[in-house]
Amino acid sequence: MAARQQMAFTLGFHIVLASIGIGLPAITLLAEWRSLRTGDAVYAELARRWMKAAGVLFAVGAVSGTVLSFEMGTLWPGFMDKYGQVFGTSFALEGIAFFIEAIFMGVYLYGWDRLSPRAHFLTGVPVVIAGLLSAAFVLTVNSWMNQPRGFKLVDGEVTDVDPLAAMFNPATPVQAVHLILASLMVCGFIVASVYAVGLLRDRKAGRDDRYNRIGFAIPFSLGAVCAPLQVIVGDWAVRFVADNQPAKFAAMEGVEHTQAGQPFRFAVFEVPNALSLMLRFDAHATMRGMDSIPVDDRPPAEVVQTSFEIMITIGVLLLALATWWGFAWWRRHHSPGLPWRPWFLRVAATAGVLAAVAMEAGWTTTEVGRQPWIVYGVMRTEEAINPNPGLRYGLYIVLVVYAVLTAATISVLRRMRHTPPVAAPSDEPELEPAP
Repeated sequence: MAARQQMAFTLGFHIVLASIGIGLPAITLLAEWRSLRTGDAVYAELARRWMKAAGVLFAVGAVSGTVLSFEMGTLWPGFMDKYGQVFGTSFALEGIAFFIEAIFMGVYLYGWDRLSPRAHFLTGVPVVIAGLLSAAFVLTVNSWMNQPRGFKLVDGEVTDVDPLAAMFNPATPVQAVHLILASLMVCGFIVASVYAVGLLRDRKAGRDDRYNRIGFAIPFSLGAVCAPLQVIVGDWAVRFVADNQPAKFAAMEGVEHTQAGQPFRFAVFEVPNALSLMLRFDAHATMRGMDSIPVDDRPPAEVVQTSFEIMITIGVLLLALATWWGFAWWRRHHSPGLPWRPWFLRVAATAGVLAAVAMEAGWTTTEVGRQPWIVYGVMRTEEAINPNPGLRYGLYIVLVVYAVLTAATISVLRRMRHTPPVAAPSDEPELEPAP
């Protein structure tokens, strides 16, 4: 249990940083591109600030990612010893992508005012691409754990290893797209929430700060675009799980008994035959329940169902917020203050936290739902664990170190925030002021 708690904590910590590492460089490049097109100093200042923050969070993410790499060997030696040769290529490629990202991020950060504007912008492109590739390569390992391919077991020994088949297993496309969209969405809403708070303070003080409005509009628009796309990809992911991991699907949907015409249940609501209709397009289709799964192969259903419902609930709320933003932006010329209503900004200020919670809930659904397997259908988690009874002390140490790391990171980011921004040009109103 200590090993699972430590892995869950460090992975949960790292996944938010990884999401920001994927999304923030993309937001930064968008702001710098607008700066090059318009010559607007506000976009340039936002790009500088965002990439500096990305540099700090990249360093912290590198630490937490390295810890995860060590934990794979120290907590789960049975897993690494037996199957490391199968998915090791993915980690090697992820390392290469990581180094490319780090190198070009250094060039980008130190290239301000040292390179031509166009050359500086181009040095940021590899940061975005390498970040996406790094995430994708890591995801191939997790997808392989859910759909293992690329090897044979002969008398308990791994033979005929095919790294490409392992990487491009059936779960890779859906998991990779789902995570990358989630990362962009989470990063967009987290960054926008900071500027939503700034806009609320501006209104309270009777100011109308163009810097905060643009700082909000760019990342929130990214999150708003990703939200409906994530609904489509999420449906794809659920259908994939239903076809390939019936125990996980039954736990997610709270399906206890196998029956035709399975009802859809969510919290206290139940719609007869709806789950069968949504999943199979047949109101009377038979769907497996937990009673068809051997007791020893069942995941902890309550945890999986609760985390899945949290993810879905927050996803719907974020989709509604994104829909309002799209409508308000479309109507902005007729109602200039519409996108900046106080109630909207208050809700948007919570969107970053909600998006991060949804991502954590989604990972909980994926990982806990696969239990009791560390490699689905092939190796149980109990077979992979380090039997050392002192693992709990490692958990305590990690909790203390990460608490210090978090406090230091927040302190650095707060110091960066207090640096005054450039003044917005008065003759180029980007967005209409709120009345």
